[in-house]
Amino acid sequence: MILNIKNETSRLKAVVLGNPYSMGQKPELKETFDAKSFYSVLNDDYPTQQAVIEEMKIFENVLKKHAVQVFRPYEIENYNQIYARDIAFVIDEKLIIANLIEDRKKELEAFEQIFNSVSENKIIRVAEDEHIEGGDVILWNEFMFVGTYKKPDYPHYKTARTNAKAIQMLKTKFPDKWVIDMELHKNDNDPYAGVLHLDCCFQPVGKDKAIIYKDAFINPRNYETLIDLFGRKNIFEITKDEFFYMAPNIFSIAPDVVVSEENFTRLNRHMRDEWGIQVEEIPYQNISKMGGLLRCSTMPLIRE
Repeated sequence: MILNIKNETSRLKAVVLGNPYSMGQKPELKETFDAKSFYSVLNDDYPTQQAVIEEMKIFENVLKKHAVQVFRPYEIENYNQIYARDIAFVIDEKLIIANLIEDRKKELEAFEQIFNSVSENKIIRVAEDEHIEGGDVILWNEFMFVGTYKKPDYPHYKTARTNAKAIQMLKTKFPDKWVIDMELHKNDNDPYAGVLHLDCCFQPVGKDKAIIYKDAFINPRNYETLIDLFGRKNIFEITKDEFFYMAPNIFSIAPDVVVSEENFTRLNRHMRDEWGIQVEEIPYQNISKMGGLLRCSTMPLIRE
């Protein structure tokens, strides 16, 4: 397989979509490893497997309608495999296999067939002390934005998934990219107060637009950097409530085609009416209750 991913919005040709068919039992509070799952379990609002299956089927049908080749990981019995984005990710023609948190390492087994279809010299295997997941890496041609957390209490947060050593690795492996690290607020229990991954608070759209949640960034200069790059008139800023429901975590099939959750009425209207984008609105709210949304459940392999 010849991989090619240079940005978030070019016409999608092939993607891995997560597998919802054997999620296992609802976790106990102590077994959750992100704030949204913690909140859902605490409030007895964790989704059923059937609800998740139905939502992912609709998403798969939309992808296929737009002539996207859809791959699925092998099914692991009684194991949550919804969020394919974090298992591995593609930068240019290279596949980076992530160093997942211990709770998720088993998911790597289900991707072996996909990994084996890529030439070994195109695979980068992350070292044990380099922590990174695909949700923290956003490509924008010559720019690579990377969500991280650098404070000394990093080991105490389940939601801290990408460290400084991984960022240095990316700078070394991709010297032609401008790697911009963006430190995010972390909170394991309150989904209003912490950010799991960068794609939960920032997302490029079309050719020069972006969706941003300003309060996600520890350093205000990160927000200002995005304003400088995209231009204030090209930014859609989301509210705290929209952030809670993960509004930035949409998914682009092409510069002019976006898949978005049907309840994001303000965002969807803006993309459609102000930016001229075709918005495929689908139900995906149940999946958001486990800590991710549309981008999180995909791993793009090839874009034009």
